[in-house]
Amino acid sequence: MFKPHSDIANLAPQIVWQFFDQICAIPHPSKHEEALATFIVDWAKSQNLAVRRDETGNVFIKKPATPGMENRKPVVLQAHIDMVPQKNDDTDHDFTKDPIRPYIDGEWVTAQGTTLGADNGMGMASCLAVLASSDLPHGPLEVLLTVDEEAGMSGAFGLQAGWLEGEILLNTDSEQEGEIYMGCAGGVDASMTLKLERQRIAEGHQLVEVSLKGLKGGHSGVDIHTGRGNANKLLARALKYHLTDVDFNLVTFKGGSLRNAIPREAYATIAVAPAQRALLEQRLSDFQAVLSNELGAIETNLAFAVTDTDSAFDAMSAQAQATLLALLNACPNGVVRMSDDIQGVVETSLNLGVITTDADKVEVLCLIRSLIDSGRTDVEGTLSSLAALAGAEIEFSGAYPGWKPDPDSALVHIFRDMYEGIYGNKPDIMVIHAGLECGLFKEPYPDMDMISFGPTIKFPHSPDEKVHIESVGLYWQQMQALLQNIPERD
Repeated sequence: MFKPHSDIANLAPQIVWQFFDQICAIPHPSKHEEALATFIVDWAKSQNLAVRRDETGNVFIKKPATPGMENRKPVVLQAHIDMVPQKNDDTDHDFTKDPIRPYIDGEWVTAQGTTLGADNGMGMASCLAVLASSDLPHGPLEVLLTVDEEAGMSGAFGLQAGWLEGEILLNTDSEQEGEIYMGCAGGVDASMTLKLERQRIAEGHQLVEVSLKGLKGGHSGVDIHTGRGNANKLLARALKYHLTDVDFNLVTFKGGSLRNAIPREAYATIAVAPAQRALLEQRLSDFQAVLSNELGAIETNLAFAVTDTDSAFDAMSAQAQATLLALLNACPNGVVRMSDDIQGVVETSLNLGVITTDADKVEVLCLIRSLIDSGRTDVEGTLSSLAALAGAEIEFSGAYPGWKPDPDSALVHIFRDMYEGIYGNKPDIMVIHAGLECGLFKEPYPDMDMISFGPTIKFPHSPDEKVHIESVGLYWQQMQALLQNIPERD
């Protein structure tokens, strides 16, 4: 179908993997999806499919029913075009220009030093594979590919009523084969800004960078309950509580890169007397041993390092330093509450995702997720109180609704029966603690029946991301069977 870019194009089912191979070859991080969107539009036109785009940039493709299936309920297949751009520190990669480099690693496909983009590239590949298939029976079909899902869901926010005709929506953004999702958490971004006073760096002090690297990171929804370390929190803890006998001045603090990814790395520039550098390194080594004892079963590669550096900024004043470190240490992070209604599912969480320092301020970006509105507003209140105590400004933005589970969903029953008919066992029917676009789709299309399913993807939003090869085949089998089992219109 396409010129292969890697060995994954030869995997089965080949029609799906060929599309994913092509997707990997075209850069498409959030906010930079245009090249891939244009490729998809041009391909759809070459297949004589009806294709259009809305003002937000979302792509709509329509395919008629196959003979004999014209009276089935129309279906929308949905995926998002963008991917999360995360890379290892020693990987040279520009996500806006360089292709993803996938490779086969035993039972899995992963990428060289970067996120793979199986979230949601594999779902997108399956949608395109359905459009390309000439022997797959299906009713009237639409494909909706949204933009900017990972960085704000602007594509879903921009979806207008009247663009879709389908009665059923199949979201392909789930990450565990054998599970189907009928609900998800909502969320909101919280941005705290702390103004800084600065003072001259003491004469004779040297500037060094204290870094914490090697943490696993991951998806701030799917992986938030796994006990993985947050580099921002751990570095703040080191600076406030484990360097009490080291005389240092904080200059900058930065960590994390995305509000929806658990931070894997964090850095602080500090000024310290040369005579105390050895003590600094010893205290960090001591704390590393503490963390290895606390987190060693999960975080096997975390490491502190001290290196020479320079800075355009003076040191923070003693009061600014104390306030910032107190704020970061007091800020909640991780699971806030587990659900009482759905066993094993996180109800409310917070990810202290990104910290940046400028000449006159520090900005802290968090992502709150919750299955219930009151849980979200409770955490908003906590952060607002912390900001007030610290004298920081706080702003909440980008709020998106959760997807309320519908126990009477006919589509859930159809999928469950279809799955049991193929495999002899029932799928797990779940609610996910992550932001799927379905909650936003329900606003312009309140009567649309929806589920989310997909292949097994591990460690999304991190360079360890990988997709299980066999599960892709199972997922594709389910997609085909489900389309053939869609009921007739009422």
